[in-house]
Amino acid sequence: MKIGFIGLGNVGGKLAGSLLRNGFDLTVHDLDADLVATFVQRGAKSTTGPLAMMQDCDAVITCLPSPAASAEVVEGMLPAVDGSKIWMEMSTTDESEVKRLAELIKARGGAAMECPVSGGCHRADTGNISIFAGCDRATFERMLPTLTTLGRRVLHTGEIGTASVLKVMTNYLATANLLTCCEALVTMKAAGVDMNTTYEAMKISSGTSFVHETESQLILNGSRDVSFTMDLVKKDIGLFQKIADQTGVPLEISPLMVQILDDGIARFGERELSPNIIRRLEEATGLDIRAPGFPAELTDDEPEEPGYEVIPTGLSAPMMAAG
Repeated sequence: MKIGFIGLGNVGGKLAGSLLRNGFDLTVHDLDADLVATFVQRGAKSTTGPLAMMQDCDAVITCLPSPAASAEVVEGMLPAVDGSKIWMEMSTTDESEVKRLAELIKARGGAAMECPVSGGCHRADTGNISIFAGCDRATFERMLPTLTTLGRRVLHTGEIGTASVLKVMTNYLATANLLTCCEALVTMKAAGVDMNTTYEAMKISSGTSFVHETESQLILNGSRDVSFTMDLVKKDIGLFQKIADQTGVPLEISPLMVQILDDGIARFGERELSPNIIRRLEEATGLDIRAPGFPAELTDDEPEEPGYEVIPTGLSAPMMAAG
């Protein structure tokens, strides 16, 4: 199967790298010609744009920074879509927009799948990231070998749109964890507690989280480089708030999180690294929240292994896991 990949940014480049590393026939495209050239040097093919890619490939993956960017790309490749083609959306996007684009693909006989990822750039780099897949079961099974190369744990979430909703929810939770970790670290520093001890206390306790065990290390190092920026966090939690508004859920914490990110963006700029939201509290207290011994960047120490389908518990008739 010939796979096309559009969007070679922080996440997309690492996902595309997993396909290339594992011997897939890969064609890539990005507005940054230098990124494309790097992949071509490693054995990938290049193309002139989305339309040519869809013409030449069996499946095209998009991993782009906004719903608008995805819409422009998908609408541009529509004339080449037929019954043999698949579009796979790996961006974090809006449920209604991914459904709209999927209907355009289906109207031309093609298949559509949304498959956003979760777990951080360091796990995308090793093929150990988690993937949510929203689509019909037949398309899911057809593309499962590709998905289990891109990621370690693959969850079929149901019809298209469900994966986007779940992905936005998980990013909301991750942002809540980040904000509370920032408050915890600064408060312990103000109370005179050693930061290395604070990190370990959080890690071994009921207060730990994936975000603490990853992003808190980068905060304490001072690099704060998680390859994710405040504008992207604001987009994701805004999408979660939109879901709550549409369903009539009167959230209390979410609106406050949106305000905090708005303030961070106003102070530091929308392209500021997201863990630097802690600077609001550092500036308010005059404290420096750094400690020795923490890494400047995250690496995945788990070996790359074949992925597998995650089966939800509690189903009346559970699906069989592949392989």
